[in-house]
Amino acid sequence: MKRLRNKPEYLLVPAVFVFFTLLWENLVNVLELSESILPTPSRIFEALVKQFDNPIFWANLWVTTQEALMGFAAATLFAIIAGTFISQIKIVEKTTLPYLVGFQAIPKVALAPIFIIWFGFGMTSKVVMAAVIAFFPILINIIEGLKSAESDQIRMLRVFGASRTQIFFKVQVPAALPFFFAGLDVGILLAILGAVVGEFLGSQEGLGNMVLVFQYNFETPGMFAILLVLSLMGIIAHIIVKALQRKFAFWGDNTNVVGN
Repeated sequence: MKRLRNKPEYLLVPAVFVFFTLLWENLVNVLELSESILPTPSRIFEALVKQFDNPIFWANLWVTTQEALMGFAAATLFAIIAGTFISQIKIVEKTTLPYLVGFQAIPKVALAPIFIIWFGFGMTSKVVMAAVIAFFPILINIIEGLKSAESDQIRMLRVFGASRTQIFFKVQVPAALPFFFAGLDVGILLAILGAVVGEFLGSQEGLGNMVLVFQYNFETPGMFAILLVLSLMGIIAHIIVKALQRKFAFWGDNTNVVGN
């Protein structure tokens, strides 16, 4: 009981879910809305359970998961390399950041057809799409994190003869870790989004493709069921990243996300 008083969200989160689910169910029934327009939560749940017995669903789930994870891994790797390089050399930061911001301003949906032309309709184009969308938030958080190191600590280490490498690993990296995990938290969600966007625009497999198939057949409950699965994927990814942050960067739980 004491824990519930200290953490009221443990009760409020499920209570809000139950409230809106019941409200949704009753409003649809009272207004007598067609299932093709807005299905009830109970019909969505039935469609979801039906998919759990469908091997094709699990195959498509695995495809989307692979695309998102590989894109996320690629984005993280390149963001670490680029962010470290940019943050350590001011002229590089001033030269490259305007181009990176300009590239980020491009609607990523507009890039998907180009990636399909370059990499085909297979998994590669979706991985690239996921990586491109996830890259910028991770990069910006790494840059800001490395630059957030306290200047007094850096000057003190320099007085004691510390090398640039020692300063980097002893001061800058610990300061950047909370920002890094904040960027990962946003990046993994965007990687899932990128994979699905790629599937929408050209794919014969994946959860995005399943949504399109349900759309063509006017199976709205199935569409909502897949969207629910994608939401659950994002929630699970968020929980994993937060758990890693509490373990490896516990001193920065309140770090604000940059570049979201």
